Amino acid sequence: MGFADQRFTVNLSILFTELPLLERPAAAAAAGFGAVELWWPWTDAPVPERAALDALKRAVEDAGVRLTGLNFYAGRLPGPDRGALSVPGDESDRFRANIDVAAGFAESLGCTALNALYGNRVEGVDPAEQDALALENLALAARAADRIGALLLIEALNEPESPRYPLVSAPAAVAVVDRVNEATGLGNAAFLMDLYHLAMNGEDLPEVIDRFAAKTGHVQIADSPGRGAPGTGSLPLEELLGRLRKAGYDGLVGLEYKPGDRPSAESFDWLPREAR
Repeated sequence: MGFADQRFTVNLSILFTELPLLERPAAAAAAGFGAVELWWPWTDAPVPERAALDALKRAVEDAGVRLTGLNFYAGRLPGPDRGALSVPGDESDRFRANIDVAAGFAESLGCTALNALYGNRVEGVDPAEQDALALENLALAARAADRIGALLLIEALNEPESPRYPLVSAPAAVAVVDRVNEATGLGNAAFLMDLYHLAMNGEDLPEVIDRFAAKTGHVQIADSPGRGAPGTGSLPLEELLGRLRKAGYDGLVGLEYKPGDRPSAESFDWLPREAR
């Protein structure tokens, strides 16, 4: 079982970024992919102008690709922020203002996975206060996702690159998933298993897969070290994805890696075109 047995979606917030946002869906299609995902594209606008939303929707539709994943507003990403939902004050307010906007945009394109990054710890704020705020906001997001038939994804990042982010292990993220599902009773919160982040944390990836595959709603990959394409680092990604399928995960695998010093379209030489 190898890469050809998987179904992939391309993250247009880390790949094809040498192109303007509205040109990226067509570039992904030209590279042979039929599915794309995005971080929230407007880092300074949780509620962008309708014209901006409509233009991106048209770009996705005109390219003939499916939007399979979308982040809620997460602050400056890429940048110093790692989400907004646990950050008291203006950032929490921005996240709440974004919930229905992001869910509505996702629904308009048939997207059924919404990722909510937890947010960094804030100096001088009690972590328990942040966690309580996070649960309130995640419950709101889960209800919005449920209204459109979508999953709410909760992701673990890696501590070396995100030292103030509290969810830096698979068990920590899954514990939040469980709390959200308990709070809402909806059961639509799920773990986003990013194998790059977990590897950077030094986790036992086969053990994580065996333990948490059933609670995983989406998988993302990049090689480690370096966050490059498969084959640029030392992760046995084919083997790990095969293990995931055997453990019952049959969803998409998001390509969330850096293309390096070449155009993004040239970074897929590890994957036969007929398998994209």
